[in-house]
Amino acid sequence: MELKNYNRIVFKVGTSTLTHENGKPNFKKFEELVRVLADLKNSGREVVLVSSGAIAVGADSMKLPQRPTSIAGKQAVAAVGQCELMFIYDKLFSEYNQVVAQVLMTKDSMEKHSERNNVVNTFSKLFQYGAIPVVNENDTVVIDELVFGDNDTLSAVVADCIDADLLVIITDIDGLYDKNPAEHADAKLIHEVNEITEELFKNAGGSGSNRGTGGMYTKLQAAVIAQKAGVDTVILSGANLRKIYDLLDGEQVGTIFRAN
Repeated sequence: MELKNYNRIVFKVGTSTLTHENGKPNFKKFEELVRVLADLKNSGREVVLVSSGAIAVGADSMKLPQRPTSIAGKQAVAAVGQCELMFIYDKLFSEYNQVVAQVLMTKDSMEKHSERNNVVNTFSKLFQYGAIPVVNENDTVVIDELVFGDNDTLSAVVADCIDADLLVIITDIDGLYDKNPAEHADAKLIHEVNEITEELFKNAGGSGSNRGTGGMYTKLQAAVIAQKAGVDTVILSGANLRKIYDLLDGEQVGTIFRAN
């Protein structure tokens, strides 16, 4: 299927895209993201947003000098940040006459058949009602994403759960390179991947930003989950969010991982 024909799309946006270098919320990026997703929704597509950023927004709201480093501290700040994050999305999406719904999930719960069915049914009704689900991990009761993934894996689990056509992971790098571009000036962007190998994981490197817990490694893990579920995955830079239009128009943007 061509990208322009994809109808149900999960967008995952990381903390590094939604914050400034000092860790404070980047409202310009929030506005750009919301405008593009609202426009896609108006075009007839079904859109899901998996959003990180609760800790950053919470720390800023509480006027903390820096982000907490302890798990308990992160969970507490995330609890505050979830309220603020949804307030931001609700306010911005409402300017484009869009209704948002907060969905807090855990990856482990998706392994239980009954709970997975409940989630599927909820998403189905939200699509039917025309709402845009905004998803995050329930950081107050689980810590996996706080430590390891910045919601990368969760976005792939969501894409699998709702039978999405495409998963788009928006991050602070253009896509997957053949080697770490921070260390090698001659690194080349890989535009399409059909098989995710151990070699790709070895070259993935760590987190591209000191503001997010994820990195290319966790994005490859997400792409593996999506591939197995029959969902194509694209990793692209959040520097210019209008590139999402180019992507869905069939232009070569970022790195696409073709589903099995």
